Amino acid sequence: NKSAYLDETQGCIKNPACMTTNKYLAGASRQPYWPYTDFCFRVEVKRAGAAGLVQDRITVMGRPGRGCSGGWTVLMWVAVVCLVLTDGRRSKQPRCPVGCTCTKDNALCENVRSVPHTFPSDVVSLSFVKSGFNEIAGASFVHTPNLQLLLFTANSFDLIDEDAFVGLPHLEYLFIENNRIASISPFAFRGLKALLHLSLAYNNLETLPKDVFRGMDALTKVDLRGNNLICDCKLKWLVEWIHHTNATLDQIYCSGPPIHQGKKINDLLPHSFDCITTEFASYQLLRFESISVETFTFGNEQYVVFAQPFAGTCNFLEWDHVEMTFRTYDTIQSTSTVVCKPMVIDNQLFIIVAQLFGGSHIYKRDSSANKFIKIQDIDILRIRKPNDIETFVIDGESFFVIADSSKAGSTTVYKWNGIGFYSHQSLHPWYRDTDVEYLEISNKPHLILSSSSQRPVVYQWNRSQKKFDRRTDIPDMEDVFSIKHFRVKGDLFICLTRYIGDSRVMRWDGAMFKEVQTFPSRGSMVFQPVSVGKWQYAILGSDYSLTQVYQWDAKRGQFVPSQELSIQAPRGFSVVSVDNRVFLLASSFKGKTQIYEHLMIDLSD
Repeated sequence: NKSAYLDETQGCIKNPACMTTNKYLAGASRQPYWPYTDFCFRVEVKRAGAAGLVQDRITVMGRPGRGCSGGWTVLMWVAVVCLVLTDGRRSKQPRCPVGCTCTKDNALCENVRSVPHTFPSDVVSLSFVKSGFNEIAGASFVHTPNLQLLLFTANSFDLIDEDAFVGLPHLEYLFIENNRIASISPFAFRGLKALLHLSLAYNNLETLPKDVFRGMDALTKVDLRGNNLICDCKLKWLVEWIHHTNATLDQIYCSGPPIHQGKKINDLLPHSFDCITTEFASYQLLRFESISVETFTFGNEQYVVFAQPFAGTCNFLEWDHVEMTFRTYDTIQSTSTVVCKPMVIDNQLFIIVAQLFGGSHIYKRDSSANKFIKIQDIDILRIRKPNDIETFVIDGESFFVIADSSKAGSTTVYKWNGIGFYSHQSLHPWYRDTDVEYLEISNKPHLILSSSSQRPVVYQWNRSQKKFDRRTDIPDMEDVFSIKHFRVKGDLFICLTRYIGDSRVMRWDGAMFKEVQTFPSRGSMVFQPVSVGKWQYAILGSDYSLTQVYQWDAKRGQFVPSQELSIQAPRGFSVVSVDNRVFLLASSFKGKTQIYEHLMIDLSD
């Protein structure tokens, strides 16, 4: 205080009314005399200064002959200590940052290029307007723990980082409006347990990370107006959150996708989203080539058999429930094997082994000897160059048919008579059949034969004569290598494979097969439908490119691309289900045989 001064000669303070002077006596030799009191005392205060530890000592003595006593002693001591400590605090008080305007409890920052780290401790509300920083980085406000309100408007930042607002236990109002936010970290608002009101309005947001509001149980108001929210699977969580939170939201609308465009997000339900997709993920690699693959059930166990033409083997695999892999179960040695077809009749397992050389044979599983035993040879005069085998049951009787691709051979139907299989019917000679497919059309058994020399021919079962009669052919479909069928909600479809040209999907309309869809084929030897649960696929192999997996779209009534698989010269596919898991087995004529697992993926996660 300018009204106080020190008479260094007498050591006296001449103005006893001023108790807040910033000047102190230093040194033990200076003993100020107070002429207006009857007491004396000494106060020593040690404080940290710029030059280190400074000792301030003030001694007040009474008049000569009088002691130091009385209630004034305590009062004087408190006053001087407060004087020293107040001066120390004022020297450390942070100033208002450059670019900001501060009042007693509010700070407004405009056009700043970064978030300042120091503000006066009394500031409880902080605003940023037209600032130039690019992001709100993590722990940006740990130096302002007393904030209760934080506002950002008309700024240029596009990212809110993880833990951006950590260290604000008292924050109740957060306004982030009219900015250009492109990304918000899933944990951007972590720690804001006291937040009541959150506004992200008018930021052109298209989505929000899942569970970004987790832990903010005190929220009573969320404002998301003025954004371009895409109501797809990534935003399904928000719909679920709206139906469970106590916070209120203003009406907001979907900017897409087309199925939800213009709808109120508040009116959507979780089941409005179809977020489960699937894929075939590589699971196991088998180090052998194969030309066909079949799966079957025998004795409550699932088995797989591959025909290995170069090794001359039917290779049987079983599922190892401990190691969770497919392992070798048994083998049948043969020559130039093209098909190993399993057939279960009256709890007996038969394997029809088709060979290019040395004739074809039928084996039976001997449970007592735990091995396969050959029980029958197939007529070599009829079957010279087998290419495909189909098994089927008509009116309780078991049959199989072999498609023969030689000019001298004949596609032949065989029937089980309780002891063995005998030739039941030769369908036609000389046509070099490459594939045969058994199916039911209008609840009547049919066969469709594919040939390299004619269009696919349809045969119908004659129940009175117990034979197949030629019915018709499929027009405009020359050079079809194979045909496989599938059903969708009772409708019958067939996949027709062409090596070069266009493979096709056709639908039975009650009188004939009509084209539904075409697929470009580049060296395709297999176009096979595969069903897994409610999902229907069609897999188009290629000797020159990647194998294409298509998934049936019920709304379009067509297949849509799903994924690509890298398989060398694929020749066949089959599905097996074990331990609540589904596997796709893919035979490869020129590379390693592969096993894929069918996985379901939730796109809303």
